[in-house]
Amino acid sequence: MASQSLLKWRHFLPAIILLNVRWYCCYPLSYRDLEEMMAERGVEVDHSTIHRWVLSYAPELDQRLRPHLNETNDSWRVDETYIEVKGVWKYLYRAVDSMGNTLDFMLSAKRDGKAAARFFRKVLKAEHTQAPRVITVDKNAAYPVAVEALKAVETLAAETELRQSKYMNNMIEQDHRNIKRLTKPMMGFGSFHTARRTLSGIEAMSMIRKGQAKGISKAIILNVKNQT
Repeated sequence: MASQSLLKWRHFLPAIILLNVRWYCCYPLSYRDLEEMMAERGVEVDHSTIHRWVLSYAPELDQRLRPHLNETNDSWRVDETYIEVKGVWKYLYRAVDSMGNTLDFMLSAKRDGKAAARFFRKVLKAEHTQAPRVITVDKNAAYPVAVEALKAVETLAAETELRQSKYMNNMIEQDHRNIKRLTKPMMGFGSFHTARRTLSGIEAMSMIRKGQAKGISKAIILNVKNQT
């Protein structure tokens, strides 16, 4: 991640830049919180600079993590949660497997069959996911439409089971809480572009903290957290 080409011409050391990006994507902090925390450590950096770092490097975290994720199982839990962008609610589609491991995510302006189908295709293309044996969703009418459309073009296997059960989808709804906890101090995003890039870093750090990265266990993450 901290390659010379990626962080070339930056005024601050790569370690400082990545520390701020990691903290912002891991903990419920505002940019001004990080500015104060850096000042206490003798580093003068403006909150707007940290904002630019996050927009530049949060998607890079997600992209570079993907090839190193452990394989997930074939039982999907899919749901969407609300994200505020310029005072308007948008939809963050998210999916986990039966063990709670993140499959993928997608920010969408709409909540309909086409958006759900687009999300399913994104999950299927991920290197660490398997074709689903069963997909558990809530009572949203868009999901059966999306599944039928994908089965018609053989993107999903005909035998893939779709279960619509709010009770059985508690796992993904609980998993949303971490995202909401982190986005609350942000008080909404200024643009769809900003939201999409920031959320990619938040989701990447969430996958690391769950122990989904190869060679990085939850115990190691907890130890680093305690030393921070």
